[in-house]
Amino acid sequence: MELNNTKTKFSNLYKTADGSDRAYIEAKKIKTLWFNTGTLCNIECKNCYIESSPKNDRLVYLTFNEVKKFIDECIENQLGTEEIGITGGEPFMNKDIIQIISYSLKNNFKTLVLSNAMKPMLNRKEALLKIKNKDLTIRVSIDHYTKEKHELIRGKGSYDIMLEGLNWLSENNFNYSLATRLLWNESEDELRENFSKFIKDNNLKLDAKSKTDLVTFTEMDENKDTPEITTACWGILNKNPDEVMCSWSRMVVKKKDKLTPTVIACTLLPYDENFDLGETLTNSMKKIYLNHKHCSKFCVLGGSSCS
Repeated sequence: MELNNTKTKFSNLYKTADGSDRAYIEAKKIKTLWFNTGTLCNIECKNCYIESSPKNDRLVYLTFNEVKKFIDECIENQLGTEEIGITGGEPFMNKDIIQIISYSLKNNFKTLVLSNAMKPMLNRKEALLKIKNKDLTIRVSIDHYTKEKHELIRGKGSYDIMLEGLNWLSENNFNYSLATRLLWNESEDELRENFSKFIKDNNLKLDAKSKTDLVTFTEMDENKDTPEITTACWGILNKNPDEVMCSWSRMVVKKKDKLTPTVIACTLLPYDENFDLGETLTNSMKKIYLNHKHCSKFCVLGGSSCS
């Protein structure tokens, strides 16, 4: 896992720059099925991994019928699916989002929706109250517990609206959680300690020490060098490849230039054709070679997971 040969790293599907066998993942089931309901978002965050914005429609809105087809495939082919994840962009901007969530819940899947908890979500309060369910969790993105740093990433005025959404979820007894990024030169312990104060100050029903209530993500900077992962790394790192996200999850997207949705190996790589696995979940169960910086930095070395 050397940091040399930077220019040739991640250039060969099967071999690393030093000629070693590249590590790969073999999926045995799709425990979590993600849907990216579209990359359009009401705000534009700095360093958004998927470049969501009010103008980015590289991934167009999925319709209810398109989502239903894949959920039905999970059920009919017994793919081992336990959870449906919904991401964007901002999912609550998709006109079919309530119908999509409802169908997932109707089929007894745990359903996780990632949101910024701002106006698109708040505009759907009445509909959300009608489908509130013990299996529904809304995970709210917050880039820092302070207004100043949160708004450095999300823009002026974003903090107070996000807090309004969080408070509404809490007051109405939804299952909810927080997600944040490790980008402020704070240790994770320091971060959780400071989020504990944020939670207490805002009367939220969360525990910052819980990795479920507060999810932290390694920052994904493609300009920073990172080691390639070889087959030998599993033993060196004492890590089981079955722990890596693409061994048990897939994401469905609809690219702007495609007529039909496709299945992507990784939620972090929606635009990379090397990770596009075709139009069915069943056929997506194939070897995934870890031939991207995110595979190394975020998943294997960072130990992060979107679920």
